[in-house]
Amino acid sequence: MVLEATPPGTPAGHRILTCEDGATIAYHRLAGAAPGVVFLGGFMSDMTGTKALALEAFCRARGRAYLRFDYFAHGASSGRFEEATIGRWAADALAVLDRATEGPQILVGSSMGGWIMLLAALARPERVAALIGIAAAPDFTEDLLWRRLSEEQRAAILRDGAIRLPSAYDPAGYLVTRRLIEEGRNHLLLRAPIAIACPVRLLHGMKDPDVPWQTSLRLAERLQSRDVTVTLAPEGDHRLSTDLDLQRLTEAIAALSQSNAV
Repeated sequence: MVLEATPPGTPAGHRILTCEDGATIAYHRLAGAAPGVVFLGGFMSDMTGTKALALEAFCRARGRAYLRFDYFAHGASSGRFEEATIGRWAADALAVLDRATEGPQILVGSSMGGWIMLLAALARPERVAALIGIAAAPDFTEDLLWRRLSEEQRAAILRDGAIRLPSAYDPAGYLVTRRLIEEGRNHLLLRAPIAIACPVRLLHGMKDPDVPWQTSLRLAERLQSRDVTVTLAPEGDHRLSTDLDLQRLTEAIAALSQSNAV
């Protein structure tokens, strides 16, 4: 990484980290008290979503440090989605953690961001005070994409390098590349114990059509932390963005921030 800068035309409040390969990561940061909060968004989402902005308002009101950012090929960051991988996105998370935050951090990962936060916690255990997963989706490229594809779809990915699948969140659908699937296998976590010892809170909706709520139970069983709580919302969907969902989330952050464990 090189020194951060704010180029002309960057949206107000956004900053840019420039990587050694020239790629740029857009982020927004609030200064404040520790532990700070870092929001890690989901697959094909960006840092302007409901949860990202609600957490910013929550942290601003309490004088707590906060950071949200866009992964490679997402939102205001640079990059072609065809070149994106789980490893690249995990590297983005480490870059902002290393270069744009100070002291202990509570990582909040939504969907795919729940996988990225785990990889970041494994790589930087000394910087991570606690984890909060929102419909966390570790290993989703294998368990929720590849295994659910038909034989014809798998063959198309292997032959053409990518396919586009319908999405309830984007009329254009979303791109699944062979690169994403194959590189994702280097980062699978649910096949073995996960050496994370910090407090972990997992929130999951029982009406989630995208990531089964049982995924959070599997994750809880794999984590070596002795302080893991799973909260299931009977009416919750995948996004968990209702007022009640956001209240659960902010209450979890407040409790972890005050905990002696943090």
